[in-house]
Amino acid sequence: MALLLDDLLDVARITQGKLVLKKQSVTLNGVIDAAVEAARPLIEGKNHRLTVALPSEPIMIEADPLRLAQVLSNLLTNAAKYSDPGGTIEVRAQTRNDTLDISVKDRGIGIAPESRGWVFEMFSQVEGSSARSDGLGIGLALVKGLTELHGGTVEVESQGLGQGSEFVVHLPRTVANVVVSNRTADRPSLAARRGHRVLVADDNRDAADSIAILLELSGHEVRVAHDGRTALSLAQVFRPDVSLLDIGMPDLSGYEVAQALRRESWGAKIRLIALTGWGQEDDRRQAQEAGFDHHLTKPIDPETLELVLSTNTNAG
Repeated sequence: MALLLDDLLDVARITQGKLVLKKQSVTLNGVIDAAVEAARPLIEGKNHRLTVALPSEPIMIEADPLRLAQVLSNLLTNAAKYSDPGGTIEVRAQTRNDTLDISVKDRGIGIAPESRGWVFEMFSQVEGSSARSDGLGIGLALVKGLTELHGGTVEVESQGLGQGSEFVVHLPRTVANVVVSNRTADRPSLAARRGHRVLVADDNRDAADSIAILLELSGHEVRVAHDGRTALSLAQVFRPDVSLLDIGMPDLSGYEVAQALRRESWGAKIRLIALTGWGQEDDRRQAQEAGFDHHLTKPIDPETLELVLSTNTNAG
């Protein structure tokens, strides 16, 4: 329900002209990686085979990385949802004279010719899709709105019911106007040089996934947990350099997870960051006593988070 409400609010903001993109220079690969990671649970849950084919040269794009990743993850989720288990999903990107084209193709239930004209409209459900859908038919409307905010267009091709579908996002080359040379690509980027293994633990799935996408786009390797006990188990295997822990998690609180990590022989060097809605001095003191190095108040500012990750000093 929370995800549906978020999508509805986003569509409403787009319609009213209130949604503002936060553009920055990011790699196309990074945006697609973030989109794939967001859709991975559904893809793997249905045993689909995913292939990704990108241009050989790294491409920088000027876009809102979260919103563009949202476009592609919605298309991937759509492909996974409307394909029978064990299906094939293909992601392909290529540059043409004046566009960057990103396609998501599946071999699922397909779309009847008469339905293609309104598939991007709000609350639309194509024939034969109702049994598979757990949404309200707003995902593709959101895809269209976010793509148009980037100055692009989106279209769908299908040979008919049972013949699969291909959604293609066309972005103007002004969005992707910088192609990194192979020589430059051979050198690790700043993000790659400073990349950390980061564990994000928050029972608010939207918040955790959003933070994870931001971190991945900055070159970090990320794992996500949604309760304290899972976070602790995952840390035993992942051995993160940094752990972002929500204080109010079920099973084990962020304080308890932090204390448990500090008791491990390998846990002394982990940088622990408390995520909480409370920022009083007493809250900071409790976090410090539990073993946290930093205390960040929600909602997390991305620049503040990146600054914390880039420094080795304790912020308190």
